[in-house]
Amino acid sequence: MAVTISDKHLMKFMSCEEYTAIAPQIQAAHTLLHKKEGLGNDHLGWVDWPVAYDKEEFDRIKKTAAKIQSDTDVFIVIGIGGSYLGARAAIEFLKSQHYNALPKKTPDIYYIGNSISSTAMAELLQLCEGKDVTLNMISKSGTTTEPAIAFRILREMLVKKYGKDGARQRIYCTTDQKKGILKKFATDEGYETFVVPDGIGGRYSVLTAVGLLPIAVAGADIDALMQGAADARTDLMSTDLEQNACYKYAAIRNILYRKGMAVELLVSYEPSFTMMSEWWKQLYGESEGKNHKGLFPASVIFSTDLHSMGQYIQDGRRILFETVVQIDKPKYEITIGYEEGDSDGLNFLEGKTMDYVNKKAFEGTVLAHTDGEVPNVILTIPEVNEHELGYLIYFFEKACAISGYTMCLNPFDQPGVESYKKNMFALLGKPGYEDLRADLEARLK
Repeated sequence: MAVTISDKHLMKFMSCEEYTAIAPQIQAAHTLLHKKEGLGNDHLGWVDWPVAYDKEEFDRIKKTAAKIQSDTDVFIVIGIGGSYLGARAAIEFLKSQHYNALPKKTPDIYYIGNSISSTAMAELLQLCEGKDVTLNMISKSGTTTEPAIAFRILREMLVKKYGKDGARQRIYCTTDQKKGILKKFATDEGYETFVVPDGIGGRYSVLTAVGLLPIAVAGADIDALMQGAADARTDLMSTDLEQNACYKYAAIRNILYRKGMAVELLVSYEPSFTMMSEWWKQLYGESEGKNHKGLFPASVIFSTDLHSMGQYIQDGRRILFETVVQIDKPKYEITIGYEEGDSDGLNFLEGKTMDYVNKKAFEGTVLAHTDGEVPNVILTIPEVNEHELGYLIYFFEKACAISGYTMCLNPFDQPGVESYKKNMFALLGKPGYEDLRADLEARLK
């Protein structure tokens, strides 16, 4: 398996009998998932997607990405939540957090429509001045306020710059195949469209056109990405917890949750993993945070956050456990040299690589935290590349589904997200929300 799991730092917190006790529940969750008999079974398109995806659209994604690379300086991804997090996470993990600043033959990529900040929009418009710009508007319905506002403003900018005909060649919409405001608008305007598949919710959509087009524009190998996910689909079928790291991870989460752990802290020692953690937080937060249940997903980057959050993790309330994602082989190796006089006291590290020091920081931290009664589970991937990332994405998606079913939840809906939207629409005066608006305004007085 491309993702391996170690529970050796959990032995003082869990017993073998607990694995035995939870195994039938994991088996039941597996059955619900693969027989499509569980809650939310109309949103299981992601399960077989790595082999069942639309090959014709996949080829069109690659051709479109090549066109964008040839005629675009700034590529703007418009979306919120699952409509942009997966793509941004993959690009920053595979390429760099500093992707836009590094020399490259691909466009700069910016993300907008994930807030309603006028400052963020104004700054992006400034960045577009004098540049050739292409938009990718991503929304299943087209009615989500944040990306819809951004799309209107940026579309107007493109029409002013290129004219309607010219703008038409620089706007791509990823949306529902047949229905919705955005689909109709794109058809009427003649924009090329890609499909948000039915049966795949936003937080599970990174391996569809939602994520694949931006990832391909960044120059990543999306064939290898999909192959990694396909290999994970094949590997992660055994219900034996010792044979399936994905199911063992789901089991560990549930065992610790039942022991009173309220927070799962995802840890990485690579800053480029930061947005992967953000993607993971949406995946697990939206899937499990309902019916007053679920682990709260949080994240840190070590050793950076050891200097801000380390004290609480070590000595604060015992309500959390850590899931550490380790990478065996770094993208780059830098060796520490020798300095005459040893003015900084670091000559004892001469000849050591920075990655060696980083891994010793991990070892020292995991021992300190487990001594402090913080359980640690370790997930390891071999290296940073498209295949391993595709595998890891599928690993987390399937573990989330199995874990959610084990908690007796529907891992595929998000009813709580709709509450703020209705209130915002009412307060903004959207037609059809008049009665709710009156009630909300009275409560705000």
